[in-house]
Amino acid sequence: MATLLYRLGRGALRRRRLVVALWLVVLVGAGLAAATLSGPTAGNLTMPGTESQRALDLLAEQFPAASGATGTITLKAPKDGQLATPQGQAVVQELVQQAGTLPGVVGAVNPLQVGAVSPNGRYALVQVQFASGANEVTGEQKAAYEEVGAAAKAQGWQVAPGGEVLSGEPEVGSTEALGILVAAIVLIVTFGSLVAAGMTMLNALIGVGVGMAGLFALSGVVELTSSAPILALMLGLAVGIDYSLFITSRHRQNLLDGLPPDEAVGRAVGTAGSAVVFAGATVVIALAGLAVVDIPFLTVMGFAAAGTVTVAVLVAITLQPALLGFAGRRVLPRRLRAVSADTTPATDALASTPDVDAAPAEDRTRFGFRWARFVTRFRVPVILAGLLGLGLLALPTADMRLALPGAATAAVGSPARVANDLTVEGFGPGLTGRLAVVVAGDSPQATSAAVPQVTALLQRTENVLAVAPPQLSPDGRTALLGVVPKTGPTDKATETLVHDVRRSVSGIRDADVLLTGVTAIGIDVSEKLSDALPVYLLLVVGLSVLLLMLVFRSLLVPVKAALGFLLTVAATFGITVAVFQQGHLADLVGLDTPGPLISFLPILLIGILFGLAMDYEVFLVSRMREDFVHGETAREATISGMGHGARVVTAAALIMMSVFGGFVFLEDPVIKSMGFALAVGVAVDAFVVRMTIVPAVMSLLGDRAWWLPRWLSRALPNVDIEGEGLRAHLTTQTPTRV
Repeated sequence: MATLLYRLGRGALRRRRLVVALWLVVLVGAGLAAATLSGPTAGNLTMPGTESQRALDLLAEQFPAASGATGTITLKAPKDGQLATPQGQAVVQELVQQAGTLPGVVGAVNPLQVGAVSPNGRYALVQVQFASGANEVTGEQKAAYEEVGAAAKAQGWQVAPGGEVLSGEPEVGSTEALGILVAAIVLIVTFGSLVAAGMTMLNALIGVGVGMAGLFALSGVVELTSSAPILALMLGLAVGIDYSLFITSRHRQNLLDGLPPDEAVGRAVGTAGSAVVFAGATVVIALAGLAVVDIPFLTVMGFAAAGTVTVAVLVAITLQPALLGFAGRRVLPRRLRAVSADTTPATDALASTPDVDAAPAEDRTRFGFRWARFVTRFRVPVILAGLLGLGLLALPTADMRLALPGAATAAVGSPARVANDLTVEGFGPGLTGRLAVVVAGDSPQATSAAVPQVTALLQRTENVLAVAPPQLSPDGRTALLGVVPKTGPTDKATETLVHDVRRSVSGIRDADVLLTGVTAIGIDVSEKLSDALPVYLLLVVGLSVLLLMLVFRSLLVPVKAALGFLLTVAATFGITVAVFQQGHLADLVGLDTPGPLISFLPILLIGILFGLAMDYEVFLVSRMREDFVHGETAREATISGMGHGARVVTAAALIMMSVFGGFVFLEDPVIKSMGFALAVGVAVDAFVVRMTIVPAVMSLLGDRAWWLPRWLSRALPNVDIEGEGLRAHLTTQTPTRV
């Protein structure tokens, strides 16, 4: 593979104008496709095969008039009992009439007629039914809905529109630009050259533009959740910058070794590019592997993110060499340009890990070498301290709870949060997590006979506050009963109630009884994801062992890498639970209300962190193996690998943390938690696991780290990530200057 990429890199530089032109055409074409073919993203998460989803499908079939999005307007009168007065009733009636004539609305229900009034006569709930689903409701319709009740507000009433109709896409704004700015500063400091930093950033941004435009173009035929494009943007930016950083760094080292630009680029793509392809492949495989969980919205998220990572890899190994050709020696700091031009070309300028400031006379007093010597000298205390520290950070993981996001954890001041808080204030938390029980019989008589039995069972179930009278479908074969819990939608007691209800109605013989509602769907999704988590974790760990065995041709190195990955995941979960669920230091990330983690965060985090962890493992350990194979002792090889790779891995980790951290300051709690967990995961894996525990363990293992049974060595294919085949190929050639 290294030899193939070497030729690709040289060819891209020599035909740089054509390569740049082709990528610009792709970018423009993808942008036009996105502008003309894109469709809406979905704010709701469905789970085919679950009881709650079957019930929703049945309701859509039997109650077509109620298949659109719903809204709930919460009213609060200035005084208790005011809803019973003629003046209060007139205010409510006027608001209901206004809501019923809003664009896209098919009807609004007067709370005074259906009893949706609080016991103190001060709060009321107006149910609003839209003709279209939440994904199809236009921005103008939502804006009109949010402005309803101006006359009531003028008389001192509080009016808070809420409900699923207001669910929308997270907005990307200036905070992400701040993360990119920090990444740019890291690149400038790392390279010491505005040209190198700017070119690396430009390359990554073009890749992100192509990937995101292609994703939105596909949204017209594939339903995307609102979080999928944000996740794709996060990963596309982070890996795009990092992959370009690795290749540019290696190219600069080759120039400093005296190679002509085309040869320097070819060898950079053949060595660092090989590691980029492998690292990108691991991320793509892990994300695409989410399909085995068999959860549609998670599969789409995984493939969306995998697509942007794939584009980032392709851009790094084709467009980046072309841009480096235009830059020439300007990618080097001014003080080193003349030195590199006068240096005799190196005959063995191959190393798998790029070294940003390498010079003909290697400086082994840099921090990377000093840190490696310290870690290997005190390896046992370092290992014990690392394990103890990560173990303590992982402790809150035992308390982790999962749920779908709700209005109760929305940003303070947002319409959804205001409506939720006002509803809880007037009616208690249970009304914000209402359940729906669907009773479906073969005949109207069977349904009519089953409904009283179901109602009686529901009323006797612990934690049920109220059961609404049944609504019958036009043919009389399906009935819908509303159930109000005493506790909120993410409360543990509500989860218990869902299971209790399903267990109590399971004995009904003459009709199917299904429990659904947003709360029940959230519980079903969370439980299915929790059940799939161990299976997916086992798949990812097994994959990491297999892939690293191919790369390093060793048994113990892959096992060590997999165990390090598990430490990273456990510590990241623990820190995220401590902040987002338990509320420790929540103010630092702008979190208004702690609560359960989003259901798909753990399994998504495992897939992403796996790929990123393998990035750092490859870039650090591959140099260790190369030096060991070429005669250095195990300890010397460990120090050399760390010394050469520490600076670039540090820069890469800081860039990823900056990009992910930029999403922490969004108001949306889902995106906030994803950005935080990824930033923390990268920090833990890069600085604690890969750059501290890994060299200590490698030093402790010594020569045994590279042992592989002979029969297994013969069975494993040689993927040549480190460029051994390329080295042999180049020994027969003499580089010529261009």
